[in-house]
Amino acid sequence: MTDGFGEEPPADRKSPVGEPVIRGDETITGDHANQAKAFDPDDPKSVAEAAETVRAFADGSTGSEDSVYMLRGAAACAALVRGVGSYKGAAEEAGGETTVAFIRKWARVHDLPRSIRRHVALGQIAPTAAKHVARVGGDARYQLAWAILDNSLTVRDVRAIVSEINDGTSPERALRRHGVTPGEVTLSLPPEVYRELRRQAALTGEEPESVVARALERELE
Repeated sequence: MTDGFGEEPPADRKSPVGEPVIRGDETITGDHANQAKAFDPDDPKSVAEAAETVRAFADGSTGSEDSVYMLRGAAACAALVRGVGSYKGAAEEAGGETTVAFIRKWARVHDLPRSIRRHVALGQIAPTAAKHVARVGGDARYQLAWAILDNSLTVRDVRAIVSEINDGTSPERALRRHGVTPGEVTLSLPPEVYRELRRQAALTGEEPESVVARALERELE
């Protein structure tokens, strides 16, 4: 796969399992970045710590529903699965209220691409919604994540859309059924840029969106 514009972007995590790539970014998590915990699936001690973290996460014993905390729990789930070798083994290792379904859901969140996890950490995509986004694969993950940002979809909406996609409905059609126009976004431009956009569109006999799309294709190539 190339990096050219129009190519489907990677829909899975590229950084190492358990690494606090987002949680350790101070531009996102501020002072909490230096407290971000890495989980190494190849280190028995780290795997044991991941198991403790997963157990507390599943039991809700910390009482925290912070987005960054949930990403930490997701990282622990993913590292524990990798370290133990299976979802069932990971659930048994963590113990407590931990189930296979719980670990699978959160490990999938950890596997989401960085651009989506960033919005989860910022609180712009609810972790509970991210769990459903992670149930689909490929480009559908991006389409759904950006639809959440641009259309204020509820977790119930996201769950219903994901169920339709997994039943065979195309992502575009599933989104439209819930009032989302794929690719539609509202932009606010500096007055001088807006003026020039309208001028260029008038001169070429196009709609402004065509001019914007062409300019973005060149910029993002």
